[in-house]
Amino acid sequence: MNWTSEQILKILDTCAEESTFPVLDNGYVYLAATRMSVYRSNEDWAIVIEVFGFSPRSGDPDVQIYTFSSKLHNRNLSSNYATEDAYNGYLKSNPYNESRFIYPIENDDWLDEKDLEYTKTKGVCVLRGNKVLVPELPEYQKYGIELEEESPLTFEFCRFLAHKYRDLVLCTEDERRVSVSPELELLLQLDAWSHPDISRGDLPSSSNTFKQVVKAIEVGSAKSYKQTKDENTHWVNWPDAGTL
Repeated sequence: MNWTSEQILKILDTCAEESTFPVLDNGYVYLAATRMSVYRSNEDWAIVIEVFGFSPRSGDPDVQIYTFSSKLHNRNLSSNYATEDAYNGYLKSNPYNESRFIYPIENDDWLDEKDLEYTKTKGVCVLRGNKVLVPELPEYQKYGIELEEESPLTFEFCRFLAHKYRDLVLCTEDERRVSVSPELELLLQLDAWSHPDISRGDLPSSSNTFKQVVKAIEVGSAKSYKQTKDENTHWVNWPDAGTL
C-alpha cells in the first residue's frame, strides 16, 4: 500500500476542520449509537462511521453514514446539484469523503401527532419489519435512560432502541458499504472507541483510536489494534448532543 498512516490521518483531520467528520455532541442531533468499520485492499482503504440519532429538525430518527476513503464508490449523483459546476465543486471539495442517510424505522404513528419530539404512551414502532412496542416507563431506567419529563421524548426512545436492538438501528453490511469500493475487505469493526471532541477543536490525529486504526490500515493487520481505556462513544459521554 502506498498510503501511510500520516497521510490518512491528515485526510481525517482535514475533514474534521471542514465539518465533514462526525461530531458526537452535535447540538442538532441527539446521539443514540455509533459503529466504525475499517476496510482495506492492497491499494486502497476506507473508514465508515455510522451515527444513529434523532434530530427534531429532520423529524425522523436516522443513521448518517460517514465514509472516508482513498477510492470512493457510488458517489452522490450530479442530479442532486443545481448545475454541473456545483457538482464538480462538490467533488473537488470532498475528494475523500461521502455522506448518506438511512431510516431504519419504517413508520411514524408511534410519535405524538402534536409534537414529534415525544412518543405516544402506547404505540408500535416498525423497526426493519420488526414490531417494537413503546416501552413502559420503568423499562427506560433498566438501560440507564433517565427520562427528562413524564412522557418519553423521541430521542430517549431511540436510545432505548439502540440498547435493545442495536443491530437493527445501525446499518446492514450493504448499507454501510454504500460508498466503499467492492474490492475492499473488512479489516476491523469497533462498537466503542476514543472519539475526538471536534466541537472543542480536537482532531482525529489526537485520538488513540484513530492513530491505531490508520496504523492497522498501513500494515494490513487488525492485530496491531489494542482496545484503549478511554472509549467515549456512548451517548452518556456527550450530554450536549441535540440540545440546541
